[in-house]
Amino acid sequence: MSSKWTKVLPLAPIAGLAAWDLLQKHHAVLRNFPVVGHARYLLEEIGPELRQYIVSGNDEERPFSRNQRRWIYASSKLENNYFGFGADNDTEFTQGYPIIKHRTFSDIAPATQVNHGVHGDVIPAAKVLGGHRERRGAFRPASVVNVSAMSFGSLSSAAIEAINRGAAQAGALHNTGEGGLTPHHLHGADLTLQIGTAYFGCRDKAGRFDIAKLKDTVAANPVRAIEIKLSQGAKPGLGGLLPGAKVTPEIARIRGIEEGQDCASPSRHTEFDSADSLLDWVEMLADETGVPVGIKSAVGNLDFWCELVDLMSMTDRGVDFITVDGGEGGTGAAPLIFSESVALPFRLGFARVYELFARAGIADRVVFIGSGKLGLPDNAVVAFALGCDMVNVAREVMMSIGCLQAQKCHTDKCPTGIATQDKWLAHGLDPTIKADRAENYIRTLRRDLLKVSEACGVPHPGLISTGDLDILKGHESARSLREVYGYEAKWGLPNEFDAAEIVTIMTGPAHA
Repeated sequence: MSSKWTKVLPLAPIAGLAAWDLLQKHHAVLRNFPVVGHARYLLEEIGPELRQYIVSGNDEERPFSRNQRRWIYASSKLENNYFGFGADNDTEFTQGYPIIKHRTFSDIAPATQVNHGVHGDVIPAAKVLGGHRERRGAFRPASVVNVSAMSFGSLSSAAIEAINRGAAQAGALHNTGEGGLTPHHLHGADLTLQIGTAYFGCRDKAGRFDIAKLKDTVAANPVRAIEIKLSQGAKPGLGGLLPGAKVTPEIARIRGIEEGQDCASPSRHTEFDSADSLLDWVEMLADETGVPVGIKSAVGNLDFWCELVDLMSMTDRGVDFITVDGGEGGTGAAPLIFSESVALPFRLGFARVYELFARAGIADRVVFIGSGKLGLPDNAVVAFALGCDMVNVAREVMMSIGCLQAQKCHTDKCPTGIATQDKWLAHGLDPTIKADRAENYIRTLRRDLLKVSEACGVPHPGLISTGDLDILKGHESARSLREVYGYEAKWGLPNEFDAAEIVTIMTGPAHA
């Protein structure tokens, strides 16, 4: 054999592997980085052994620990998502650690007797969205777990499509984010249309809000609700910024902005400037479109919330739902000071807002939605106990379709093709395959919530009370969630009518 072939033949397997990587569609990292991408999976495989002696523990990384990411990845692939050999969490010395108090006896059937197949993970919301004000488009959301606001622009078209398809398959709502409704949102899922301060998708050439455009969009698409974004946990009070590198011709056309230029959203709205004018605008949107209208906000100064509660108590105007976002940061890139130190963390912020509505006796008029790392079962259970009727997930559903927590969202260099507009990187993400991963993740989260509910002796997570959880103070003592946040006994639970209705739904034929 010639020396030429002797040199070339050893390279053939590498070339073959590269060709396979480029043609396969299951792994975006390998498609974008053939051959060398396998090193990531090798390191992931031997990671536990390396970390045991060299690096970090399974529960030390942030924002999401390795254990949390592993649970999401395994759930999305329908792999074994159990953990062996006990808890990694330091429950003895961690302040504020929540413990769910299971019941020994209960009237609720044990999980082994519940059909966890086709209908076993179906958990509808405990309240009807828009029901109190009898909106024309009032409805009961089919899922207590839905997809939070992530705009096309911050995420790639392939990622938006994958998430929308997955949400449709799981029966979940998909929030468009403030970037407007796009063709990539139209793959089967019902939508919550978010309106931000720049009014993308419903603005005129001068950038002013255009009600005619909004009505046309709602009428022509599967929009079930409208969410007015006041602020978000990643950058509360700051507004938004889409770097010019991400402003492609398509995004510029959809948003009505200049291609290749930084796209800044104002920190506040121009259509209203107080809680009173906000409620006028809410009622106008609901009357014109027929769908329920709510708000999304992180929680800081409570003056706005106090005024909102007073106005809703004294008038017949009101928001149909409130999405409270935690100040822990989220999918939006932001200055460090805003991610780390502006706005209250979810539990404290939500509890303060809910208390205002509960003390005024109007909590039943509003559907409460939580967001901010609530795509993990333990965090979600706390949210439901505090009074959430639904939870929205963002970063967790990104992980279900392949996000590695590379934290390059602001650079347009996301290696998995999710948070980028780079065509080469985005082409590695196959929407149809990743849609199944998103569906699996949402369904698994709902099933875990159902199992925990049954352990607490109730058929629905919305019926878990603040008395069903304790908050540890190291290994010295524990206080109930009710005591920690100053809740009264009935707070956080649906009223008797809604509770009876949801029990009937959960114990009906679909769950028998």
